[in-house]
Amino acid sequence: MENNNIKNIKRVGNFELPCFFNCPPYFTLQPSIATREVQVRLWKELILEYCRSQRIYTISLEQDFPFSNPAIQRSLSREAKEVFLSALVSEGHAEWMDRNCNKCLILWLTIQDWANYILNFVKENGLGSTMPVEDIRSGFDTRGTELAGIDSIILTRALRLLEQKGKAAIFKVNDCEGVKFCI
Repeated sequence: MENNNIKNIKRVGNFELPCFFNCPPYFTLQPSIATREVQVRLWKELILEYCRSQRIYTISLEQDFPFSNPAIQRSLSREAKEVFLSALVSEGHAEWMDRNCNKCLILWLTIQDWANYILNFVKENGLGSTMPVEDIRSGFDTRGTELAGIDSIILTRALRLLEQKGKAAIFKVNDCEGVKFCI
């Protein structure tokens, strides 16, 4: 029986929430293995899609949203948050940023995918083979792309991966970092 006094949350800003977000059972870790697998998959997708749409690169176990729904008076327990974020970590879509596993770096693209994205972006846009690293994050050419505002940790890791593969060389001139792409 539906309670007409509770309004379902459908959107947060420009982000459309999945239907399960208004179902109280999804805010409690499910004991059935098959049900929990579905639950974990849905929460992983929600976390990645929400962070991507809002350009969020770190998420903490102390945060409420996207882990709570005040309209149905439900929040995930700390244990549930850990389960869902740990699942992202195990797939390479997140990394714990501290020893206590309280804060995660969210990787809606894996580091390898970011590296590929950067290399393809440089090739497709005919950018010079040498450029300041900061231009990748905030340059004119990257506006409106996935690279606009990319977290500096993620950018550095992706560039280092390209460097390891011989596709880029990172250098420093005075206080500025640059990168030379080997395309």
